[in-house]
Amino acid sequence: MTPTLLLETALNGLQFGLMLFLLAAGLTLIFGIMDFINLAHGSLYMAGAYFAATFTGLTGSFWLGLLAAVAATALLGAVLELLVFRRLYRRDHMSQVLATFALILVFNDAARMIWGAQPLMLNVPPLLAQPVQLLPGFAYPSFRLFIIAIGLALALGLYLLVVKTRLGMQVRAGASNRDMARVMGVDIGRIFTVLVALGAGLCAVAGALLGTVLSVQVGMGESILILAFVVIVIGGIGSVRGALFGAVLVGVVDTLSRSLLPAALRAVAPPAVASDLGPTLASILIYALMVGVLFFKPQGLFPARG
Repeated sequence: MTPTLLLETALNGLQFGLMLFLLAAGLTLIFGIMDFINLAHGSLYMAGAYFAATFTGLTGSFWLGLLAAVAATALLGAVLELLVFRRLYRRDHMSQVLATFALILVFNDAARMIWGAQPLMLNVPPLLAQPVQLLPGFAYPSFRLFIIAIGLALALGLYLLVVKTRLGMQVRAGASNRDMARVMGVDIGRIFTVLVALGAGLCAVAGALLGTVLSVQVGMGESILILAFVVIVIGGIGSVRGALFGAVLVGVVDTLSRSLLPAALRAVAPPAVASDLGPTLASILIYALMVGVLFFKPQGLFPARG
């Protein structure tokens, strides 16, 4: 692999990792503070992508479509928290898994009914359609650089929110000891609604941005949800810093391994075998990485609790 191709693959991995962070950040706070397993989190990512495609088509502007999609998805998350999730907090994890899995089926069928079974295309805004010359002989898509910049900006903003604000102090208190935070006067119910709405809004950003790179289709949230759970296990449940580090690590390792492993296997196996086996080994590598982290640090790299 040439140095420019390696750099391009690493940037793609960073971009994917930062989008994973947007999903994992809300998921890890919800799980860490609320002790609530929300399998429907990926469906909010899908809803955000569909909202972005719809509002972009209605307004003719990607930016207005993005803002409207974030607002609509955050509102959808708040409604879900108030009407559904609150009835599940005192249930065991198995009940939460079954109920939120049912929501996945509901969201998928609703998406088919409203938008149809065919994927939707979300076009890159014209302002960011041209590549940028980063190095002599190396151009990189400007929209992918924009995704990286947005991911870093939101990571910084979320860090400042959690570390520097009163709401963040309450979130961290809830992540450390929810019962003690409630005794000290923290309105845990309000915190729960804000967290779910915030997590849903971040999902919408990821869905809209990745929808331009991939496609907007039914079921797009399930596969990325699995990676988001891997991220929070590696980073540490309830830790925003852990979610960022874990997401970038998973994104870069996944992207690099999918590019490097097939090329390495071609040296010792037929091309057809290398092409089929490479992506499979790359997927296994992510879970091997998770097992390795859990073996040495069972609570993750940056646990929020003790």
